[in-house]
Formats: sequence, structure tokens, C-alpha cells
Amino acid sequence: MDVADYKDSTIKMPTISIDQIKNPIAEELKGFEPFFRKSTKTDIPLLNSIINYILRRKGKQMRPMLVFLTAKLNGTFNTRTYHAALTIELLHTATLVHDDVVDESYQRRGFFSVNAIWRNKLAVLVGDFILAKGMLWSIDHEDYDFLQLISKAVGDMSEGEILQIEKARKQDITEEVYFEIIRKKTASLLATSAAVGASSVTTDKEIISRMRELGELAGVAFQIKDDLFDYEKTNMVGKPTGNDIREKKMTLPLIHALNQSENGERKKILKIVKKRIKSAEDIEQVVTFVKSKGGIEYAHQVMLDYRDKALNILDDYPDSEVKTSLQQYIYYITDRNK
Repeated sequence: MDVADYKDSTIKMPTISIDQIKNPIAEELKGFEPFFRKSTKTDIPLLNSIINYILRRKGKQMRPMLVFLTAKLNGTFNTRTYHAALTIELLHTATLVHDDVVDESYQRRGFFSVNAIWRNKLAVLVGDFILAKGMLWSIDHEDYDFLQLISKAVGDMSEGEILQIEKARKQDITEEVYFEIIRKKTASLLATSAAVGASSVTTDKEIISRMRELGELAGVAFQIKDDLFDYEKTNMVGKPTGNDIREKKMTLPLIHALNQSENGERKKILKIVKKRIKSAEDIEQVVTFVKSKGGIEYAHQVMLDYRDKALNILDDYPDSEVKTSLQQYIYYITDRNK
């Protein structure tokens, strides 16, 4: 059974591992790690210490993987593909550092965040430095096509974060606004990863646009999956159940549940969500409400719809090891447990 056949099958797809997805780009990823570390070296010992601390706690490299896979799908891997992955990974790293400051988060993947150890001022400056490093790399190597794509992503991500903060205060978010937020805040980076990967091997604007769309669709599915983690009673996901509720974030399961409610019930739940400090009972009440209104099932189905739209973009490509890995990548986004 082909990997794409599981899209319309009632048979559950076997668990996909990161190593499976990496298989056709394993050598390229192996070469990328020292290349990335070398590019972040500076003459300032404190800055080197902080950057090394960040790099020792790097995640799965989902974005460089997408850069490499979309490059190989559409052309011949080359030096510019490494440049593309570098700028994306620098941008991603900078946003993680800045996000922890904005969210007042003191942990990242089970370790202390940069702002927890070195405080907010240094964290912001380090994030700025890493972001500037990526931009300057593109300029120095005349990768102006990357610079254009990445600059748009930076703007989109900032707008998405600000819009989310504004709506968290007003609690007036609609599904339309929710999707605007996650397209900008989360999906834009995966969209840009896929676009710069293609751009590193081709100048065909239609192909680059198609890959950008694939990344955006996958990115929306990725964020909805994160939203669903908030309602799961497990510590495997790296954040406590109800974290989004505590932070007053209006995510898709909650928005749908509120839309299915009478005015009185809606006001009661919103009053809990707006509370600055919420008890365990408050969180449980919101979670129970969302589940009773079908919010989990609804969000899960929307996530699968976005996943399938991303997979459909690959239908026009001939079968190959790289195509299979991209399909597995998209399935992994919606099937992961953390």
C-alpha cells in the first residue's frame, strides 16, 4: 500500500519515524550540522556561550528537512540549498528565543530558556543577532530571492503574534481571524522553508509558489495539532494540559465549541478564559465544555483536510524516494505525539 493511499483509507497508517523521513537527505543533513555551527561563530565569548547552549538543545530540524526535500523534489541539491536551510534555521532559532520572552516562558524542550538564564535583555539581543546573521548571510552570498521570501516571513510572523495578543485581550476571535493568525504566526515559516528549498534549485515561480502553498497547508495542520495537544492528558507533548487556556489563547477547538453554544453558556466559558489566574477546576471545566461541543473532533477533521490538501499538491509529481519522504513528513505532522 502506497503512503498516499492512507489519505482515503480507514486503515491506520504505521507510525512514521523522523529517520524514515530523513533517509533520502541523510547525507545532506549530516553535512549541514557543522556548516550551521560554523556560520554562527562570533568573536564574543558570551554570545558564543549562549548560541552553543541553544544549539545543544536543537529540535528535530523539521524546517531544514523541508528545505532539503523540496529542493531535491524540484531539482539538483547544491550549495545554495545549504544557504537556504541556514537562513531558515537561523530565523527559526531567533523566533524561538523571542517567543520565550514574549510568552514569559522559562522552559524550552524541558530545559531552561535563554531568558530564564540570561534574562530578557540578553535574550532579545541574541535573538536579534541570530536574525540579522541570517539576513546578512543572504546578502553576502547574493541570495536575494531568499531574502525576499524570508523578509516576508518575518513580517508575517510579527503580525500574527501581535494579532494573537490583541485578540487574546478582546476575546472576540472568529475562525477567520484564527486562521489568519496561524497562517502568519506558524505556517509562514514552513511555507517559506518549502519555497526557499525550491528556489535554491529552480527559478520557476509557479513551482516555488506551489511549494510555498504546500508548506503553508502543512503549517496550518501543524498548528492545529498543537492546539489539540492542549486537550490531551499527557506530559509527552512538552507542555501542560490547558496551557493555551491559561494564556487566554483562543484556539480552534474552543472557538468551534463557543460557536455551538447559547449566549449564556458562551459568556460563562469566556469569563473563565479571561481570568488572569485559573485553577485546575477552571481548566477542567473549559476542557469538558470543548469536548462536549465537539470541538476536538471538529478541529481534528479540519487538520486532516489541510493535511490532504498539502498531499494533493504532490500528486502531480512522479513517484520517488523524495516524494515518499515528503508525504511521510506531512503525515508525521498530524500523527506526532509531541
